[in-house]
Amino acid sequence: MADNDIKKIIGKVFNDVADAIETGQFGEKIKVGITTLGSEHGIENLVKGAELAQTRNQSIEVVLIGPKVDTSLKIVEANSEEEQHKKMEQLLESGEISSAVTMHYNFPIGVSTVGRVVTPGYGKEMFIATTTGTSSPHRVEGMVKNAVYGIIAAKASGIENPTLGILNVDGARQVERALNELKNNGYDLTLTQSMRSDGGAVMRGNDLLTGTPDVMVADSLTGNLLMKIFSSYTTGGSYEAMGFGYGPGIGEGYDKTILILSRASGVPVVANAIEYGAGLAKNNIKEISKNEFKNANKAKLQDILKGLKKDTKKSSSENEEVKAPPKEIVTGSISGIDIMDLEDAVRVLWKSGIYAESGMGCTGPIVMVNEEKLDKAVEILSKEGFIAKESDPC
Repeated sequence: MADNDIKKIIGKVFNDVADAIETGQFGEKIKVGITTLGSEHGIENLVKGAELAQTRNQSIEVVLIGPKVDTSLKIVEANSEEEQHKKMEQLLESGEISSAVTMHYNFPIGVSTVGRVVTPGYGKEMFIATTTGTSSPHRVEGMVKNAVYGIIAAKASGIENPTLGILNVDGARQVERALNELKNNGYDLTLTQSMRSDGGAVMRGNDLLTGTPDVMVADSLTGNLLMKIFSSYTTGGSYEAMGFGYGPGIGEGYDKTILILSRASGVPVVANAIEYGAGLAKNNIKEISKNEFKNANKAKLQDILKGLKKDTKKSSSENEEVKAPPKEIVTGSISGIDIMDLEDAVRVLWKSGIYAESGMGCTGPIVMVNEEKLDKAVEILSKEGFIAKESDPC
């Protein structure tokens, strides 16, 4: 045998060993399925993305699920969107593929997807929790669940201790209080601080652009809009060219690793989504999900979620007439109150004999009171559950 042949054989052995170490599967590649019908850009767009993913990541084997096409990739034939989804589910259940990427797939209530984008400020990756599906019909409950879903997706993508930020939308302050309660009960989560000088876990538009948190918590409709903007702001909207797609469906008890693409997703996003799915399978997202829900429930997640549905503040103040105390100069302000609760918070202070007004500060809704009564007002609002116990005046 010639020296060159020996060198080639040795080189191949070392490459195989390196691949095995990287994938954790000696001699086996991570199989990711992708359905090829339904794209606005045609089947060829999805096939090219699949071929790109397999070319640049030798630990992946992509399986196409759809009509026969000219490609070196394996094909499981299906000739309608309904048929390809059935084939995809069969392949997942049998273990022939570890994860799948598809479009226009319906998840059950309680399951929603965690997207992954590249932010334009610093080119940092960020998870958006969540982007499709419905975690809960109750907005704030859904966002609290989305925080757990985002942690799961980030950990399954290799981030050991992901940081969370809460997008400044309706319900953000209630979500913040719930997550702080979950943390105080022993669940391991890290709320980050806004890049703006006033900080806080409630994120601003600047934080979206720079990717301040690893996981941005939002409601699914807002998250879906953000995914579309981050994916296609350079192309005019018809072609999603950036990011990793809308991500895996996650929910308690849900055991399929199915990732979502938009029908407008282009070749780069298709390839990234396949690699996203392979990484989740490699890191065993199912086991991570099981452990996170176990730990969150141990920290009384279900009790916290039930408490969010009780409209106790409104029931105690909304049905009775409360007159405002004599007007005073109000230069002291209290932040951290959800906009939906703002007028109720003012009425609670009136009932306690403290004159208050509602307003809007640079970080969101505020209640304004006389400086001399600021500490007392904070104490009352904290006791009534309008602000977190550790909240400070502005």
